[in-house]
Amino acid sequence: MSQILIIDDDPTIRLTLQRFLKSQGYDVYLAKDGEEGLAKVRELHPSLIICDWMMPVIDGLEVCRIIKSNPELANIYLILLTARDQEGDLVRGLEMGADDFLSKPPRINELRARVRAGLRLYHATQELQSQKQVIEQELFQASQYVRSLLPEPIEGEISIQSSFLPSTQLGGDSFDYFWLDADHLAFYLLDVSGHGVGSALLSVSVLNLMRTRSLRRSRTAQTTTNFYRPSEVLCDLNNNFQMSVHNDMYFTIWYGVYDKQNHKLVYSSAGHPPSVLISNEEIPKIKLLKTSGLPVGMMPDVTYQEQICEIDTSSRLYLFSDGVYEVSQDDGSIWGLNALIDTFIRIPSDRLSSIEYILSCVKDAANSHPFEDDLSLLEIEFHI
Repeated sequence: MSQILIIDDDPTIRLTLQRFLKSQGYDVYLAKDGEEGLAKVRELHPSLIICDWMMPVIDGLEVCRIIKSNPELANIYLILLTARDQEGDLVRGLEMGADDFLSKPPRINELRARVRAGLRLYHATQELQSQKQVIEQELFQASQYVRSLLPEPIEGEISIQSSFLPSTQLGGDSFDYFWLDADHLAFYLLDVSGHGVGSALLSVSVLNLMRTRSLRRSRTAQTTTNFYRPSEVLCDLNNNFQMSVHNDMYFTIWYGVYDKQNHKLVYSSAGHPPSVLISNEEIPKIKLLKTSGLPVGMMPDVTYQEQICEIDTSSRLYLFSDGVYEVSQDDGSIWGLNALIDTFIRIPSDRLSSIEYILSCVKDAANSHPFEDDLSLLEIEFHI
């Protein structure tokens, strides 16, 4: 049963409204002034309030302002009871949070109609909020599932640290690294367009195909992909994940294979930000590793290029999604790729975790505002 609270300093008005609304099947409560009314609002959380405008101590406008400024109470439908009918007064009442007005004394038919309309709107809002909470919980669970699939850090001749920070919306970042044999380490990072469950599902689908090495030359081919050849991996991904059959979603990716015996890295990218290779010298050398190529899924029959890079001992390689540097700052500017690269260079030598240091700089750039996109970051250190 819907609960209605009447706040009015006139006992005749209170009792008249109570008698009529109870006859309509509502559960009705009374308060003789604004102070008592606010106390009952906090206690009862009614569906609808009918509040007199002119009352001593705390008037109806102040009651409106206090209720609507409280997130836990703001959805309550509030009708101001007033003899005022000037446009300026009504505008002022709306600005303070009133949802509707009733003339004083109220006409019974108008009272019945406005209460019914207000309660319909209140219950519709409650239903929407309930559905929103369910969706948010499902998105959170999906985000946790994606996180659970990401690989653990590795240590040794080659060490890899990573970080994944989902935005306020579920996104489509993922990454992985795995040994193809005792000497060849493959690693990649991808970023699916858009947000939501669809993007996350596509990202997980790619991750599972790559992790199980079950990617094939095309959706109908029997020949499996050569994971030692980055250009072939990207080409086969493009053949299997055309956006025309994946809800118009595409993704960018950077994929590389490191040969630890020959200290060579062969890599290819598809519309993805460059990876950044930094030598650990007094004056660091910086290389941006990227090849030309459309994002995966945008067009069929696309070919991708490969490049080979020598890896010096004690070098660091960073793979990341664009969410790491496309960070909006308070002045409206974007933090940017150059600022991110400067951060890679300036990592203190006494750092406990370079990943944590980088993320702290990204968060400082965002000034604690929520991230608009997922943040994914890999740091690969070559010790041999």
